[in-house]
Amino acid sequence: MDDKLIIAGIEFKSRLWVGTGKYKDFEETKKAIEASGADVVTVAVRRVNITDRSKENLLDYIDPKKYKILPNTAGCYTAEDAIRTARLARSAGVSDMVKLEVIGDEKTLFPDNEALLEAAKVLVKEGFIVFPYTNDDPIMAKKLQDIGCAAVMPLAAPIGSGLGIRNPYNLKIILETISLPIIVDAGVGTASDAAIAMELGCDAVLMNTGIAGAKDPIKMAEAMKHAIIAGRLAYKAGRMPMKLYASASSPLEGKIGA
Repeated sequence: MDDKLIIAGIEFKSRLWVGTGKYKDFEETKKAIEASGADVVTVAVRRVNITDRSKENLLDYIDPKKYKILPNTAGCYTAEDAIRTARLARSAGVSDMVKLEVIGDEKTLFPDNEALLEAAKVLVKEGFIVFPYTNDDPIMAKKLQDIGCAAVMPLAAPIGSGLGIRNPYNLKIILETISLPIIVDAGVGTASDAAIAMELGCDAVLMNTGIAGAKDPIKMAEAMKHAIIAGRLAYKAGRMPMKLYASASSPLEGKIGA
């Protein structure tokens, strides 16, 4: 109760945020989201129908009254395209929040940070609550904070790679550099990756392929839920110092009868 995640005045119940792509069907998507315990669900506006209620719609399976829908601009390669996509989602009444992605390379799917910053400036001025997906670059994180983004979402590894956190040291520097919430996004492959992100002090983790790409997405969703909780508790508890040599669990000093 004393460890709430609040961003832009919005309270989030879970520190695990999940995506909706790559599942075999909407029913599996729904079950995985339920198992994850997440209350934020991100949806690619360009790839999944959430704006036309006359056709099969993802929101028929994900209740907007139960979940916070976070539209994202996945698949956008220019600032203009990303801005247009965000506006489309808001005009359809989906959300004022947007996970802002501007991709710079088709093979690696690394973000185009220059175009990202350009798009973020426009959307912040238009009153969007902007969650920008970026490289694990402390300088860019600071720039995104300075223009008014609500949080920063650095990648752990390339999108969909499942490689886990490749550079925890950059994440630590970002955590020390800015005061915004840090939400690790992309590259998480299994529960231990999620726990590590939280143990570093990150505020939340957003993932999609790590769950959807598992042999059993429902079980993996539940595993990720517990990993996020465990990692956050470990961070709050404060780990013991690391030592080169052994230290007996039951030292002789102070032993009764010694």
